[in-house]
Amino acid sequence: MIEVVAKLGRGPVFLAGEVLECVITFTNPLSASSTSASSEMLAWASAQIHCQFHASESRVALPPSDGSKHDVQAENETVFVPNRGERGQCILSTPPKILFCDLRLDPGESKSYSYCETLPLDGPPSFRGQSVKYVYKLTIGCQRVNSPIKLLRVPFRVLVLHGLKDYQFPQDEAVAPSNPFLEEEESLKKDSRLADLATELLMVATSRRSLHLYNISNTRGKVGTFCIFKTVYKIGEDVIGTFNFSEGDIPCLQFSVSLQTEESIQEEFQRRRGQPVSFTVHARHQESCLHTAQSSFSLPIPLSSTPGFTTNIVSLKWRLHFEFVTSGESAGTCLVRGSQSEAVTWTGVEQMEVDTFSWDLPIKVLPTNPILASYVSQFSSTNSITI
Repeated sequence: MIEVVAKLGRGPVFLAGEVLECVITFTNPLSASSTSASSEMLAWASAQIHCQFHASESRVALPPSDGSKHDVQAENETVFVPNRGERGQCILSTPPKILFCDLRLDPGESKSYSYCETLPLDGPPSFRGQSVKYVYKLTIGCQRVNSPIKLLRVPFRVLVLHGLKDYQFPQDEAVAPSNPFLEEEESLKKDSRLADLATELLMVATSRRSLHLYNISNTRGKVGTFCIFKTVYKIGEDVIGTFNFSEGDIPCLQFSVSLQTEESIQEEFQRRRGQPVSFTVHARHQESCLHTAQSSFSLPIPLSSTPGFTTNIVSLKWRLHFEFVTSGESAGTCLVRGSQSEAVTWTGVEQMEVDTFSWDLPIKVLPTNPILASYVSQFSSTNSITI
C-alpha cells in the first residue's frame, strides 16, 4: 500500500498566468508486520492540469464532441488521461509532466516531488452557474506494473484578470528590487511580479471614486434620488449606496436592492431562441421607507462569487436590481379620538393604492487577491489517495 498526498503550497486559488506549485509525496507506511520484503513499486507517475466544461442540456446546445471517450480502462493500459470518467468536455489542458519512473519505497520511506505549471492566461475562470460550469483540476496519475492507473484529483479555483495577457514584463531586472545574495528562479520572480501587477491594476481600477447621481421617477413624477460613488468593485468589497426621498413628489413606501449576476448563453448556443437569462441573487436589502427622508444600504460581494466574464458560450454580468413601491395617493394618516379628554392617536391607513416599478444598474466586478479568496474556498489545499 502506498499513500499519495498532494499539497498546494499557497492555497487553492490562483490568478490565470500564475505558477501553480504542488508537492506530491509518496509514502510506504511502516506497520508492525512490515519486513524488508514489504517494499512497494510504482512504474510511473505523471501530473497534468485540465479545465472541464459541463453544460445543461436543457439550456445549451453544443456541437457534438469529436474527442473519444476514455471511461473504461484496460488492465494493462498505460495511457494517462486526466479527465477519464469526468462529465463534460476537456476544453483546456497543459502538457503532462512525468514525476518519476520505477519508484521503489521501503517500509516507512517516502519521497516528494514538486510539480510546477503556469496557468494559461486564455482560459475561462472557475465558474459554477445554472447553465454552464468551468472546473479546474490538477490530476496526478500513477500505476503499478500490470495494474490500472489510479488518479488523484486536486480541484482548485482560477480567477481571470483581463489586461495581464497583453502586459510585457521589462527585460531590465534593475527596475525591480532584488537581493543579490539570494538565488531565485526566473519563473518565481515573474510569478511574483505578476501578482504585484495584478494587485496594482485592481487597486487602480477599484479605487476611483466619482459621484454618480440618478433620479428615481415613475409616470406620476419624481420619487427621489440615488447616489453611488463607484461602479467598479472587487469580490469581497461592499456595494454602498444612498437614497434621498426628501426631494420626491411621490411618496415611496418600500424599496429593495438586490445584488445579482446575469448568466446569459450566446445566441448561437441557445437551446431555444430567445430563452430567458438566469439570475442569481447574492445579497439583498429591503426597507420600509414611508416618511423617511434619507436611507442607505450596504451589500457585500461574496469572496466565493465569480467576477464578470465572457466566453464564446456564456457571459456573466453583475447588476443592482431595484424595486420600488410608491403610493398612488396622498400618504396622509388618520386621526382617531376616543374623547376630548384622551390623547390624540395617529394610525396608518388600512388600504392604499400603490404602484410598483423596477430599475437595473449595471456594475463591474473584478477578481481580488487570490490569497484572500483562499480563506473562504470550498477546496482543500491537501488531497490524498491510497493505492
